[in-house]
Amino acid sequence: MSALNCTKCHEIPSIYHRPYSGERLCPNCFKASLKERVQGAINRFGMLDHWSRIAVGVSGGKDSMTLLYLLKELEEDTHGSELIAVTVDEGIRGYRDEALGIVERACRAIGVEWRQISFHDLFGYTMDEIASWERSLGACSFCGVLRRRALNEVAKKVNADRLAIGHTLDDMAQSALLNLLRGDLGKMASLKPGGFTNPNFVRRIKPLCEVPERETTLYAYLQGFELQGTTCPYAGEAMREDARKFLGEMETRRPGTLFTTYNTALKLIPEAVTVETMKICKKCGEPSAGATCRVCQLLEDKKKG
Repeated sequence: MSALNCTKCHEIPSIYHRPYSGERLCPNCFKASLKERVQGAINRFGMLDHWSRIAVGVSGGKDSMTLLYLLKELEEDTHGSELIAVTVDEGIRGYRDEALGIVERACRAIGVEWRQISFHDLFGYTMDEIASWERSLGACSFCGVLRRRALNEVAKKVNADRLAIGHTLDDMAQSALLNLLRGDLGKMASLKPGGFTNPNFVRRIKPLCEVPERETTLYAYLQGFELQGTTCPYAGEAMREDARKFLGEMETRRPGTLFTTYNTALKLIPEAVTVETMKICKKCGEPSAGATCRVCQLLEDKKKG
């Protein structure tokens, strides 16, 4: 056997080396390993029940497309769960309109229902309009808050009992580091892979929580997905980019850094996140950490201006 053959099947030449585990994998064994890892995370964190109705957040990027295809194979075809792809149209000209076409074609090809919701219809503004405001916060701060609300709203509209989002291991580690840098340990609860129950929230799950981003990239390439080629014009404003670069460099020098950061964050999450930890926003009636939710705070600042 060649030293470069797959370390699982021992027969086919490997195409991918996992520095953090030492494995060398052929295309078939690599794809099977991702499927097993996602299924393992779903089981370990109790993400799904049999016959769940799952809203899958699909943006047209490699992570969400990988999530959609893996869940289609794992849940709908095996356990009888129903998938509904949901997409948020933030209103970013030249960026989101390209993605909408990609998602529509992908869903049609695999026979998955697709729904979308827009910032303009939900909040009265597009992201391009918001980005033009005089503001102290980066565009991504607005977009992240509004996207979370929009995804929850569309998941409720399709009567889903789960909302699956394509957060990878990289995303989880980056969020953990950002929460530490901001001194906001309270937000660590949002990293809980299996989500938590609240009457006003569709339970949000993260099946890709233990899959590195480079592996969703390879999976998308091997599957031949049509992917969005345009980068979001506002991405450079995010503090997350600094965390991404730092953790990426550390992972290259010290393989396993992403897993260590992620697992440490899980240990910092309170043992139970209950309904009592959430309040109701006095303006919109949605769940909130304080008297007024972050969505209303951001939009109210604009009205005052």
